[in-house]
Amino acid sequence: MADQRMPITKSGLERLKQELKRLKAVERPKIVKEIAEARSHGDLSENAEYHAAKDKQSHLEGRLLQVEDWIARAEVIDVSKLKGDRVVFGATVTLADGDSGDEVRYQVVGELEADLKKGKISVTSPIARALIGKQEGDVAQVKSPGGQREYEIVSVEFVEEELSAGDEA
Repeated sequence: MADQRMPITKSGLERLKQELKRLKAVERPKIVKEIAEARSHGDLSENAEYHAAKDKQSHLEGRLLQVEDWIARAEVIDVSKLKGDRVVFGATVTLADGDSGDEVRYQVVGELEADLKKGKISVTSPIARALIGKQEGDVAQVKSPGGQREYEIVSVEFVEEELSAGDEA
């Protein structure tokens, strides 16, 4: 799995790069400062501040390695160059709930950028798997914790979401 490519949108990759930059430029120097300050308090064997800061540093370095790995394995899919009427990775789909008729809108994205609150669902999620390959007017059967649900595909669009300033990881 270490060499497996991971599909991601341009904005998803940009978010990862912003997080990496923040971790290196802001978080890492902050922790180094905390360690130095705690070290100045003397005996390290019983210095809780020092051990807490070292623990924080360990978590940060792990996250840095993880984000760098994700960036290295990212396979950017330029959604703006996609077209067609079928649901594929990157598609933004408007669905009508078969029971209530309520409409919802989701973009099918990679696992790393999935965020239901922002309307981004993982390509591996049950709803995305039920939608892939279908087109406008088709009905998708989705198994949910509450039972079987039906969604009619109202529209399929390909729009690359721009990264807004306050949208950092």
